[in-house]
Amino acid sequence: MNKASEPSLSAVSRDGRKVSASALVIGVGQTPDGPVLIESPLSPKASAALAASLPLLGITGAADEVRRLPGLPEADADMLVLTGLGKVSAGTALTEEALRRAAGSAVRQIAGTASVALALPAGTVADAAAVAEGALFGAYSFTEHRSAATAGKVPAPVPEIIVITAAADEKALKPAFDRARILGRAVNATRTLVNQPPSHLYPETFAAAAKDLAKSLPVKVTVMDEKKLEREGFGGILGVGKGSARPPRLVKLEYSPLRSKAKLALVGKGITFDSGGLSLKPAAGMQAMKSDMGGAAVVLNALLAIAELGLPVKVTSWLCIAENMPSGTAQRPSDVMTTYGGRTVEVLNTDAEGRLVMADGLVAASEESPDVIIDVATLTGAQMIALGNRVSAVMGEEGVRDAVKAAADRAGELFWTMPIPEELRASLDSQVADIANHGERFGGMMTAATFLQEFVGEVNGTKIPWAHLDIAGPAFNEGAPYGYTPKEGTGVAVRTLVAYAEDVVARAS
Repeated sequence: MNKASEPSLSAVSRDGRKVSASALVIGVGQTPDGPVLIESPLSPKASAALAASLPLLGITGAADEVRRLPGLPEADADMLVLTGLGKVSAGTALTEEALRRAAGSAVRQIAGTASVALALPAGTVADAAAVAEGALFGAYSFTEHRSAATAGKVPAPVPEIIVITAAADEKALKPAFDRARILGRAVNATRTLVNQPPSHLYPETFAAAAKDLAKSLPVKVTVMDEKKLEREGFGGILGVGKGSARPPRLVKLEYSPLRSKAKLALVGKGITFDSGGLSLKPAAGMQAMKSDMGGAAVVLNALLAIAELGLPVKVTSWLCIAENMPSGTAQRPSDVMTTYGGRTVEVLNTDAEGRLVMADGLVAASEESPDVIIDVATLTGAQMIALGNRVSAVMGEEGVRDAVKAAADRAGELFWTMPIPEELRASLDSQVADIANHGERFGGMMTAATFLQEFVGEVNGTKIPWAHLDIAGPAFNEGAPYGYTPKEGTGVAVRTLVAYAEDVVARAS
């Protein structure tokens, strides 16, 4: 897997008109009285003239609206870019996420530009960091598998990003920008893994990519192949992978700093392609199924980001990787498998395979008695029915669930808490095994979480605190790009897990 070059990132506090860049980005807000320039770096005369022309140009200031204009003589930029900030009101500061999206949208839409100076309202370190994050998320493209003839026709991401901020000389800005770089790297690496075609990313190569990404960090990587999985009794991962000519893998990554303040376990679903198995999906239902390994990509890159940040928290990530294919060796509806730890599962639907590989991972993670287990999976179509394509779900033990939601809010990612109703458990009863892998159709997202909950272990008779993140829709954008989010892989949930780990450290300090 090729590693994309990372844009340079810097900050300046001087007059935006004197910053040399190919493009100068200014924010436009939406008000009941029409569009307004927000903290324009231009002279009062130029700003007034530009503000008066906004309605004539059809500019509204709506979020994701980006317009290019010729550069002005007073600014050292070839192009003036106006980016929508969305609805603004006097006396109310913009949110960090609004700044991320405006910066990301501008940088994404002016790809092919040599350098960009962002003159958005970023007077504090936190606001400047948000602008930097959004710009780095927006500076992404995936052209690895294009021929030379077509790759050159795709505009390259902006290679130089300059944030204009009054906080440029504050000591806290450097670590904030370092964090932004690490988050940008982790999110974009997750996107690239998700975007890989299944011809190139399958269990063996996914495991190799994990080792490659971790090699420069203090992270131990252990890869279990199909022979090791069989000896150890990982029947869930093996059962799902039986139908493929490409055998499954379980990858364990460990970051163990000295004096860690907590012990976290992350479990990720890594189905490199999901045909549905013998419970075959319709053709249209398979088109996005290269993304079914998004959860494993998230827990991989979240751990690597936590390690690069040097957070004093032990994190172990379990990547449960298999390819779900139909063949003469594939598992059948009505088969019974024995998962890791000995629990038996009746497979009623081979397209409910993610929970089977996750069952193995949850039991393995539980054996190490972590303080918290969080699993991440593109698990159910029901998630999209309940919450759409941009809002992820979080379920589980109330304390962890709510802490994940708070971390997501801080990180700028859309998560919503959902229950796990007790009555759904009865629908998973099996006549021949300990549990069935398919139950109540309505509320299927919560039924899947009910299944996973059964495989979370105990420490001294108490269930390990656990949360389940279903990112099925938000992990893969099949529509048009928006904000800092590209088409296809989005990298959603990486920022939330990093923020959660930071919050754990803060509470323990």
